[in-house]
Amino acid sequence: MPEQLEGSQAVARTVAACRPEVICAYPISPQTHIVEALSRLVKSGALHPCEFVNVESEYAAMSVAIGASATGARAYTATASQGLLYMAEALYNASGLGLPIVMTVANRAIGAPINIWNDHSDSMSQRDSGWIQLYVESNQEAADVHVQAFRIAEALSLPVMVCMDGFILTHAVERVELPDPDRVDAFLPAFEPRQLLDPSAPVTIGAMVGPEAYTEVRYLAHYKQMQALDLIPEVAAAFQQAFGRASGGLLRPYRSSDAETIVVALGSVLGTIEDCVDQLRDDGHRIGAVGLRTFRPWPAEEVRRALEGARHVIVLEKALSVGIGGIVAQNVHRALEGLPITVHTVIAGLGGRPITMASLRSLCERGLAGTLPDTTFLDLEEALVDAEIGRMRGGRRSGPHAENMLRDVGTVGAAGLT
Repeated sequence: MPEQLEGSQAVARTVAACRPEVICAYPISPQTHIVEALSRLVKSGALHPCEFVNVESEYAAMSVAIGASATGARAYTATASQGLLYMAEALYNASGLGLPIVMTVANRAIGAPINIWNDHSDSMSQRDSGWIQLYVESNQEAADVHVQAFRIAEALSLPVMVCMDGFILTHAVERVELPDPDRVDAFLPAFEPRQLLDPSAPVTIGAMVGPEAYTEVRYLAHYKQMQALDLIPEVAAAFQQAFGRASGGLLRPYRSSDAETIVVALGSVLGTIEDCVDQLRDDGHRIGAVGLRTFRPWPAEEVRRALEGARHVIVLEKALSVGIGGIVAQNVHRALEGLPITVHTVIAGLGGRPITMASLRSLCERGLAGTLPDTTFLDLEEALVDAEIGRMRGGRRSGPHAENMLRDVGTVGAAGLT
């Protein structure tokens, strides 16, 4: 039965239905409500048998998850932003060891400057860490995709991130139908690890590997990610059959079959993009959208098929690869290689800046007219930037950019300056 739930509570109760045996966590906004709710379920006995481990850092959280998974326990954790960066070394260990850990990433900007609001800088920074990355548009999808994530992770023996927009989803109250625990039990087989630390049958997990086999080990990690391109849609189809609704998969086209201009994006912004598409369709424009559900592994063939009929593709992304521009756009370019399609990169929503319907409509209209540049920073305050560039040119000790611009806009900065 549908309930009005905060996104974090929906995720916590769904994860509990997946019966993790070890949950390890360090609180960092905006994922804290998830692990707080899970800790209460463990303490009350509602989630049993399960050990909730309070750790001293995010690095420790992932290290505990690695140890738990290696001993045959279903392991879960959650993090965000700097917390994800802090566990970066352990992320590579988890994937390199082929351990099927599931982790929620409540997407949040990374510093400096300090910013607690949503963008995708954190998970995108770890796109090459070997983890499967699944992105969700709504809290209903967030709940549903966590069930699928455990099945995918354990079938392939690979770790999976479920990425949901911090605050926009984690703290939003929406109508959510939680996956029924009995159906989750039927859908999610008992965890049977491919590798296990067992004193009765000793093995070494994480041994030193030299040049004689390291390339082959890395190739097998890539091979399993490529297997995921087949498994992810299979699991999504099985979920739809079992639970009666579609969630997850590799991507989702929206009114794009005859579109000349298609907007590509990930996460919660897709809802606003689809509303914008509907408005422009009502005005007679041939425009559509494609929502990416899976970013790693990269579904190149599916993206190519979804976009090959377009003339213009607008890739709207909430992260920036400093020095080159778009991250998702680079992958889209590769998928469309050889096709006569213009790809435009739009950097939007960094640090939680609102992506409004008015801005999206103006952006799409420029795309339809063919007047978008290669790279656009949506709603960039050019006067602020120009003033700071002027300061840099005017003297060596021009000061920190963030504090200078906070003064310009009349906001109190960290040092109390206005």
